[in-house]
Amino acid sequence: MDVAVGLLALVVVVCAVSALGRRLKVSVPLLLVLAGVAGSYLPFIPPVVLIPEIVLIGILPPLLYAAALRTSVVEFQANKRSIGLLSVGYVIFGTVTTGLVVWWLLPDVPLPAAFALGAVVAPPDAVAATSIARRVGMPRQIVNILEGESLVNDATALVLLRASIAAIAGSVTLLEIGLEFLLAVAGGAAAGAAAAWVLLQIRKRVRNVAINTSMSLAAPFVAFIPAEAIHASGVLAVVVAGLIIGTYSPAMPGGASRLSQRSNWATVQFLLENAVFLLIGLQVRSIIDAANADPLGIGRAWWTCAVVLLAVLVLRPVWVFPAIYLPRLVPRVRRSEPAPGWQVPAVVSWAGMRGVVTLAAALVLPQDIPHRQVLVLAALVVVGGTLVLQGFSLPWLVRRLGLHGPDPGQDALTQASMLQQTMAAGLDRLRTAAVPEDPPEVLAMLQRRTQERSLAAWERLGRPETEIRTPSRRYAQLRVAMLDAERAKVLELRGTGAYPAEVVDEVLERLDVEESMLDAAMDDCGTRHGAFLVVPQEVAAGCGHLGQAPDRPVPVDPQCLDCLTEGTTPVHLRLCLECGNVGCCDSSPGLHAARHYSTSGHAVMRSVEPGESWRWCYVDEVLG
Repeated sequence: MDVAVGLLALVVVVCAVSALGRRLKVSVPLLLVLAGVAGSYLPFIPPVVLIPEIVLIGILPPLLYAAALRTSVVEFQANKRSIGLLSVGYVIFGTVTTGLVVWWLLPDVPLPAAFALGAVVAPPDAVAATSIARRVGMPRQIVNILEGESLVNDATALVLLRASIAAIAGSVTLLEIGLEFLLAVAGGAAAGAAAAWVLLQIRKRVRNVAINTSMSLAAPFVAFIPAEAIHASGVLAVVVAGLIIGTYSPAMPGGASRLSQRSNWATVQFLLENAVFLLIGLQVRSIIDAANADPLGIGRAWWTCAVVLLAVLVLRPVWVFPAIYLPRLVPRVRRSEPAPGWQVPAVVSWAGMRGVVTLAAALVLPQDIPHRQVLVLAALVVVGGTLVLQGFSLPWLVRRLGLHGPDPGQDALTQASMLQQTMAAGLDRLRTAAVPEDPPEVLAMLQRRTQERSLAAWERLGRPETEIRTPSRRYAQLRVAMLDAERAKVLELRGTGAYPAEVVDEVLERLDVEESMLDAAMDDCGTRHGAFLVVPQEVAAGCGHLGQAPDRPVPVDPQCLDCLTEGTTPVHLRLCLECGNVGCCDSSPGLHAARHYSTSGHAVMRSVEPGESWRWCYVDEVLG
């Protein structure tokens, strides 16, 4: 009964604090840690013992798998150099340098044990950083780098921790450590790829939603356990399996299974990643009490922890800035990947909050290490210190440096353009798949519904004050009202007992599916901040600028010269139809297309992205 009450209390607190954090627009991980700290000092809450195996085996694999499923392999590949230098290079650098600092502070601690603590505090936790990043609106490239780093850095750190603990027990050469690292990487990647292949083969042959969802929930352990059995990196195996399955599963049949898996994984990820921060806070009292009893003394113990925290804060920018700029001294790299502004490495350097993996890994340290409790306290101080110092100041730093997140209007425009291309592909397939015996009304209905979906996306580009009046938005509102009445009628009929329960449940499920689609459409409308007013082609002529703008050919190799001058990277390119100037879009750091309009007064530009031919009038704010 005590276990059940504890789990219930954990879920209730996680849900309540998460709702409060979203309402106050405060970082949820920080609030959960503070709630846990307060709870650890309440007399009616028993001491909570964090078992490392539960975190490293039971919680970490599902969290990494859920993150890998959502990670774009294309974006991961585009940022592979930065991700590799952070997730492998920085973790090794942090392990060695922090270990030397600990050895200098505590000569009684063996050097391998000091390196073990360095490996413990080296990997940042992406949940805290990316939750803040998405809330304050960081550039998408920074978020992709931080998420990519978090997928691999835990694997690197745990391999180094394993090697350091082995060195404590006996002599281990650098060659042996290097070979073990290579085995862990190669074996983990191979085990992850094999697990992904097996699971995808099962997925191809099984259409049952419940079975597919159950296999998806078991997938991280299907990859993790065999990898650990061959002494490879189970964490890396989970990441590789998640990346492969997330890439190939959308091409497979069975949309209901994918929706079910997405919903279940969102719930699992929400509970796990928030519960771990609450558990961090609940450890505070017991860890502090144990460290205060260490022979080292309270003053020296806390001084050691403060210096370790300072080293962690300083060493990350020491690595990040050279890691970003030094490779671009090579001309080939500089041409393909222009160096970002200094603001990008500054934010990446400061987004280094540690999480529960650091604390759980610290508890793995052997019991006979001198001053072990102080080392565990140092890990706790690094976790708490980075969460508080960096977590609270990161939003301010992003705003101070003038960095902006993705432009909602630009994302809406990109989505509408993509749906336009998918509509064309669908209609082409309809023309080839249709046979003369097909009823004309069926073909007309398919064409109409396909076009309505694309038109609804273009309507959502309107200004917020016009959004509620768009046909698709109004359709969704009226249809939801109708569904409420239909559901009430079904429940009324159920109460009569004249209809079988199975039939009633099936009808209710159909209504729920349709309502969920409408809710998603209306939520999507509500998240658009409004940057465009879409005007039908025949009405766009009402904007004189769009009608009078000349046709100008798209350059063969368009480039934003201002971005090249400033050393920034454009996201999308726009062409001024009056003078031919090429500038970057509003999601790019430079916003050079909009700046060109403000200085030149040239009203109309067009997209030069492949497959896009729309125009935009800055004066009338209409799209044609």
